[in-house]
Amino acid sequence: MDKSQLTINPKEVRYIKLGEGGRWAHQSFDQGVLSFGYHSVPHECCEAKDWEAVRTHLEDRKSVGAQTAGVNEVKAFYELGEECLWITFADGNMFWSFAKPSVKWVGDETGDGPSRIRMTVGGWRSSDVNGRPLRIAELSSKLTKVGKYRATVCTVSERDYLLRRINGIEEPIVVRANGIRQEMIATAVDMIRGLDWAHFETLTDLIFARSGWQRSTRVGEDIADLDLVVEHPTTNETAFVQVKSRAGQATLDDYLERFRRSRYDRFFFVCHSADGALSLPPGANLHLFEGERLADAAVKNGLFDWLVERSA
Repeated sequence: MDKSQLTINPKEVRYIKLGEGGRWAHQSFDQGVLSFGYHSVPHECCEAKDWEAVRTHLEDRKSVGAQTAGVNEVKAFYELGEECLWITFADGNMFWSFAKPSVKWVGDETGDGPSRIRMTVGGWRSSDVNGRPLRIAELSSKLTKVGKYRATVCTVSERDYLLRRINGIEEPIVVRANGIRQEMIATAVDMIRGLDWAHFETLTDLIFARSGWQRSTRVGEDIADLDLVVEHPTTNETAFVQVKSRAGQATLDDYLERFRRSRYDRFFFVCHSADGALSLPPGANLHLFEGERLADAAVKNGLFDWLVERSA
């Protein structure tokens, strides 16, 4: 990864669980703090960096390994400086921040709240440097799986991926995939323009069928004003579909007026070859399928191979 591209380029990266099950997350975000538990471990031992003394306060743990893990977590909270990036997960988002090195004992002996905190530098953020939300559903499980670990503090193995996401840098494989997809769409545009009328009508029918629409009429059936009526069983919407081999703006406007006089919920105008630029007025129920948008719909619905076969 080219580090010159990184606005955020920390020396260290750690995941922190803000309380059991993240129960301190909201107060941590609101107060702009890094919250930590380990209520049985005295603040003075940690401030003195007496890690063997810290270990004696963890002797109730079942194994030496578990005690060592606990010491390492406390040590990380106290010793990692302002150059460490901290991340956590809450409310369907990834949050990140840096923290000032000073640790403050807040002394909640009940265990309901944190025992100690560090002030963050500029608060917690849940978006990348460009303001795009860092939603867990849109992040790789290679990163988000760290939130499922039982540990309170742990290293983040997917450091490079994390930093690309925080810095708003697109994944190399995504860049490659998008380039291939654009080539597929451009090729699909040319293949669609090479279809005869019968195959073009069939393509239109397949796109609607694979999108969940069901026909109320046969393709090309002789119905005044429109070519195809489709229904969506989930939304109970009906749609007015007009399919044209060639059309200009005047033809599109004519059919739009016919739709407005009809009882249908949506209007689709599907054009094989447009005579000039075509456009529809703003409207969530008005759809124009031609050129790249039509090719995109074909590719999304798994019809690329179908187009190849019809172009052979």
